[in-house]
Amino acid sequence: MNTQAYLERIGYGGPLDPTAETLRALQVAHLQTVPFENLSIHAGQPIVLDVDALFEKVVVRRRGGFCYELNGLFAALLRALGFAVDLLSAEVARADGTFSPDFDHMALAVLAGKGLAERWLVDVGFGDSFREPLLLAERGEQAQGDRSYRIEESGPYLVLLQRQGADGPWEPQYRSTLQPRELPEYAEMCLYHQTSPQSHFTQKRVCSLATPDGRVTLSDLRLITTRGGVRQERMLASEEEHAATLRELFGVVV
Repeated sequence: MNTQAYLERIGYGGPLDPTAETLRALQVAHLQTVPFENLSIHAGQPIVLDVDALFEKVVVRRRGGFCYELNGLFAALLRALGFAVDLLSAEVARADGTFSPDFDHMALAVLAGKGLAERWLVDVGFGDSFREPLLLAERGEQAQGDRSYRIEESGPYLVLLQRQGADGPWEPQYRSTLQPRELPEYAEMCLYHQTSPQSHFTQKRVCSLATPDGRVTLSDLRLITTRGGVRQERMLASEEEHAATLRELFGVVV
């Protein structure tokens, strides 16, 4: 993997030593340059969980991807920079209080800092979620902007919770054990999300990117922009405008 090309893709020119500060800066840079998107699924382009194939898509062709692609490739970058990284299998929280199947989401556990002594939860593939890594051993509130996060223990799992504002309810996002996984173990669920009518990834096109003061999302023909907490929506008029918006706002050509 061409590490320098990857760093240029995410616009990162800072320190490369495997510290918590470097990890934080890399995650933020990634979230603001590489979109969370499922456009390959709707274009009939198979998603191959191979680091070289992911590098070709995300770095060379300047595309985005969903969790298996983005976190799978980001893990390879972090390892090349000297971080110790484990792939985690996460189960996503459902509205009825249950969780989705194993391998439904990929997150990362990353060792950073002096002697690689601090373990962090890292995620560049869950859409509108935490911007900076979260300390996995911390059980108190970890605030980021107008949101707060908490990691709590539940049997063998660590559960990630999110709260909007100071008085909002704590809502589970996903849960995972710390058992290390390998990229091929996600292949079955990756195929499911590409092909099943029950997968939300097959039901509509999404392309979403964090910005310094909010987020921009294209959901089918609906363009959603949030800046400073103010949300605006408008419907695009055509597929031609959809393609132009992907190019102009996300740098994506399918």
